[in-house]
Amino acid sequence: MQVRKLLMISALSLMLLPASAQAQSWFFSPFIGGNFGGNANFGDFPNNSDAVERRMDFGATLGWNPSVVGFEVDLGFAPNFFENTAGDRNFQFGTNNVTTVMGNLLLTVPPGGGLHPYASAGLGLIRSSVSSATGLFNNLSTNDLGVNIGGGLNGYFNDRIGIRGDLRYFRSLQDTQANTNLDLSLGNFDFWRGSVGLTFRW
Repeated sequence: MQVRKLLMISALSLMLLPASAQAQSWFFSPFIGGNFGGNANFGDFPNNSDAVERRMDFGATLGWNPSVVGFEVDLGFAPNFFENTAGDRNFQFGTNNVTTVMGNLLLTVPPGGGLHPYASAGLGLIRSSVSSATGLFNNLSTNDLGVNIGGGLNGYFNDRIGIRGDLRYFRSLQDTQANTNLDLSLGNFDFWRGSVGLTFRW
């Protein structure tokens, strides 16, 4: 009878261990941060690197991180990305924003408690929208393929909840061939994003 109980307890423990590990493989991290160090040359918009000031950015990251290698989907939204600037060239924009959606490969130390640095990189969509408040130029809306690379640090209070600091660089890609052949190169629209947020694991 004792042997049967021990076998049942052992079998139950083996069943629960993978479930526990799997339960901590997924994570969700809403964040708030800011953009800086950008160049606002995209579409028909003129090259005005001083037009990108430090603006608020918020969004969320959803990912799967069972071990060292994982993946994540990063969604960011920056309202009023283009605004009045100081200096010789001042701009008056109407409604404007930048949205980024990136699918990234994630490299991190094995999940668990404590501090965990990570690095990630991938590609996705950079959508820019600018409307003219004065009629100086036509309203612009572009959907560009883009890349991002970054990294940061996860610090966990317990097995489920932590805090995440992230620094990331975004850059658009452009097709340099006028014909149907696809020849991508780095574009002229880029910026940095720094953010901090909570992380929830399950």
